[in-house]
Amino acid sequence: MLINSQEVIKRFLEDEISSQERYEAIFDFIDSVHIRNGEFEGNYFIIKKMDVTNFIIYAENIYPDENHREIPFSTSIYKENLLKEINERARDKKYILKSRN
Repeated sequence: MLINSQEVIKRFLEDEISSQERYEAIFDFIDSVHIRNGEFEGNYFIIKKMDVTNFIIYAENIYPDENHREIPFSTSIYKENLLKEINERARDKKYILKSRN
């Protein structure tokens, strides 16, 4: 099944922006200028920071018994767009919004 980028972002927001604390942790990871690259492991999704402005979001299925993992879908997104999407979701959930660094 093919999933478009907007659907990946929608699923990511539904799964990962699930509490005030989770929202803040994800926002801080994305917005940090001190983290140039790395990964944030969510409940189901991984946010891969390629550099300070480019991100890849992907779902990850790990099968330890079979010793492999699958990435069924992914998307790339710019920092500004990702923070906008996250803040819109947080606003809808009535979380206290964070400000940019």
